[in-house]
Amino acid sequence: MVDVSQKPATERIALAEGKVVMLPSTLELVLSGDAKKGDVLGTARIAGIQAAKRTHELIPLCHPLPVTQIEIAIEPEQKLPGLLVRATVKVTGQTGVEMEALTAVAVACLTIYDMVKAAERGMRIEAIRLVEKRGGKSGHFRANGE
Repeated sequence: MVDVSQKPATERIALAEGKVVMLPSTLELVLSGDAKKGDVLGTARIAGIQAAKRTHELIPLCHPLPVTQIEIAIEPEQKLPGLLVRATVKVTGQTGVEMEALTAVAVACLTIYDMVKAAERGMRIEAIRLVEKRGGKSGHFRANGE
């Protein structure tokens, strides 16, 4: 791992997003709450939160971080059709939380897929990316076009 012991502890925030593209009928199933496995959106939020907290166990050489806030937002996107998943992760520490936000999005998307794959196996998980990060030596980053 990279030695961050000499870096000052500062507030750091990362926002990541991804999409789950599905048929309109699958989206309606998710939104109606009638999926056979239960509450898709609630379960995906919890999965994303757990994933952010355990990122250091999943990604080699990631530092374990004392994450102070995790927000998972899942919104329907009729034009996809599908769901937009966003994760905001916050920490006061010596290294950033980009990987935690990206991992939260990836696992939340995978959870959505798992919970409704019986209805549609052709769903696509797309466009997982870092949208914004603030704090630390490198300062503020915002993805192009944002």
